Amino acid sequence: MKVGFIGLGNMGAAMAANLVEAGHDVTVWNRSPDKADALVETGATLAQYPADAAQGDVVMTMLADDAAVEAVVFGEHGIAGAPAIHVSHSTISIALAERLAATSGGGFVSAPVFGRPPAAEAGQLFVIAAGDSALVDACQPLFDAIGQRTFRIGDTAPAANLVKLSGNFMIMAAVEAMAEAMTLAEKGGVDRKLLLEVLTGTLFGAPIYRTYGEIIVEDRFRPAGFAAPLGLKDMTLADAAATRYGAVMPLLGIVRDQLRSAIAVDGEDVDWAAAASSVRHASGIALKGQ
Repeated sequence: MKVGFIGLGNMGAAMAANLVEAGHDVTVWNRSPDKADALVETGATLAQYPADAAQGDVVMTMLADDAAVEAVVFGEHGIAGAPAIHVSHSTISIALAERLAATSGGGFVSAPVFGRPPAAEAGQLFVIAAGDSALVDACQPLFDAIGQRTFRIGDTAPAANLVKLSGNFMIMAAVEAMAEAMTLAEKGGVDRKLLLEVLTGTLFGAPIYRTYGEIIVEDRFRPAGFAAPLGLKDMTLADAAATRYGAVMPLLGIVRDQLRSAIAVDGEDVDWAAAASSVRHASGIALKGQ
């Protein structure tokens, strides 16, 4: 397929690379064009403007937030009105997903993904897709190139964004729970690494506990696989969705504040799992290396 890919951060660059490897004709665009160099060397074409990447069958966007997506779609030389199907992998607001679905020239599919950069590199993401079923069918070969499974959420595109925001909230809830449990154990004289071994070897063997548990145990918050400010942005979007739909989410307020604290104390370059550091700091325990 002839596909454009816009947004070459940690996730997007890996996703685009897998599309090239799968044999698709890939045109890429990024605000900092030098990030496309490695992809161009492997066969991708560099577009001068976002619109240039949206002249084929599909254009995929993987961008940081609503503002970045709006700039690429509705800004000068944007992809609004282009003939390609727009597939948005970005974690964006429900309101923006609705606007994109209503204004896309070639059709719109919301397809946020679950998985950190190593999963993106391995083509093992989970794709959450929603939109017109014919459009999702047309995009399925691309989803197969970047992911291990596609979950179809229905014909209403923003439903996929709601699933993504719900999932990201649950990740942060798991980080908070592990941080509190590990801090309790450590304050009582039990090594937190041993606690994690027990938990993941018994009732909590899910990947989310293993992956984030190891990050928390090692205080391995740099380099960030997913930066804390992006996590805070996602919790803010989840809060907006909760307000819109009248959902009561008291735990959301806690994890959102923990992210704010981590950013204030540890800096904006830490992983969102650094929300765990807020629990440790408040309990009088220093991070490794401090």
